[in-house]
Amino acid sequence: MKIDMRHLGLLAGTALLAACGGSGDEPAPAEPADTTEAEAPAEDTADAGDAAPAPDNTETVDGTTLANFTGDASAGEQVFAQCGACHVVEPGVNRIGPSLHGIVGNEAGQVEGFNYSPANANSGIEWTPEKMFQYLENPQRVIPGTTMTFAGLSDPQDRADVIAYLESTE
Repeated sequence: MKIDMRHLGLLAGTALLAACGGSGDEPAPAEPADTTEAEAPAEDTADAGDAAPAPDNTETVDGTTLANFTGDASAGEQVFAQCGACHVVEPGVNRIGPSLHGIVGNEAGQVEGFNYSPANANSGIEWTPEKMFQYLENPQRVIPGTTMTFAGLSDPQDRADVIAYLESTE
């Protein structure tokens, strides 16, 4: 029997679906459902935490501090490209997210013309470089209930670079 490459891919895909319980003929095993249920609270806890850090608290999950890094604005501009779908640094230009022009040193939830979530608008946060460093690590941890869906920047150097870039655009 001769099988060409197109059919081999189809067979492999079908085998994977069957192995994952995706054939539709049998109910899915209980184990994946249990795993999903066990992970859901942990994910909620990771996103919201038991409580958000206080507005003046700048401790990060990874234990790093902004003082340990020297930000590079040109590298930060490249990292900021990830943010460009929702944010710009031009004043008065809001997209899905608010303009970040002059954001460092200002209060959260105060960019004119942007409709913030109540969580952000009422956070009491001042965007010091250190607080922004913490926020960029995991936005949902710092402001539970924020509508910003970005998961954060795990690399502390990237966070320092983005902050240097934002400061350079003011």
